[in-house]
Amino acid sequence: MSYYERVKEASEFIKSKIPNVPEVAIILGSGLGGFADTMEDKIEIKYSEIPHFPVSTVKGHKGNLVFGRVKGREVLAFQGRFHLYEGYKVEEVVFGVRAAGLLGVKNLIVTNAAGGISPLLSPGDLMVIKDHINLSGENPAIGPEAERFGERFFDMTYAYDREIIEKAKDVYKKNGVDYKEGVYAFLKGPSYETPSEIRMLKILGADAVGMSTVPEVIAARQMNIKVFGISCITNMAAGILEKKLSHEEVIEVSKMVEEKFIKIIRDLIEII
Repeated sequence: MSYYERVKEASEFIKSKIPNVPEVAIILGSGLGGFADTMEDKIEIKYSEIPHFPVSTVKGHKGNLVFGRVKGREVLAFQGRFHLYEGYKVEEVVFGVRAAGLLGVKNLIVTNAAGGISPLLSPGDLMVIKDHINLSGENPAIGPEAERFGERFFDMTYAYDREIIEKAKDVYKKNGVDYKEGVYAFLKGPSYETPSEIRMLKILGADAVGMSTVPEVIAARQMNIKVFGISCITNMAAGILEKKLSHEEVIEVSKMVEEKFIKIIRDLIEII
């Protein structure tokens, strides 16, 4: 069975379990899965039940697909994602996005926990991603041309939708949250970066760094899905402060800002 056929079968399984095509899909990063608990009229599907679907193995990722309503909009939430550092191939990392695209989803919100590089960022900030730098050497569009996923060569000038970003500024203001915007750098992990690597990233123009999101954004844009991204800054990157980094801190800070994060996402979904 080809990759496309496996994605199609997963998409059809999901379609059989939900009443309508969702208007928005959202991928919930480390410690941010609680958003799905606020959805109404929920239908929950375990990743392990979906044909050919990968299974999340990371602490803070529940591994559920949740369909429900948010402020009158129908939403599909991924409680947990897949990472290259788990040993998954890039086509498996984006499997959920591909399935959502075949389902008919036209808008994708990507979220993650990230380390802050810019001095303008602090732990607890919700940084809107305006662009990214892919330093992983991976791209989900590599391989045999698959026209049903989109064009072979596609534009990434506006990887993150400018119209949605402008709407986000109003949402932040409405909620009394300081608006922060920046460039997200993607590395494979799972080790955190060295201080020298962080200095390099700063020179390259990165404001935050993490181990996810970019493959999903590339896959979504190939399928002509509009993307909006938020990085929850959970810690300052290596060498910025004199302290060691830990995944426990990432989860802890994510939980601290979860209420603020949920308000922003719910209001944004309402106006996308």
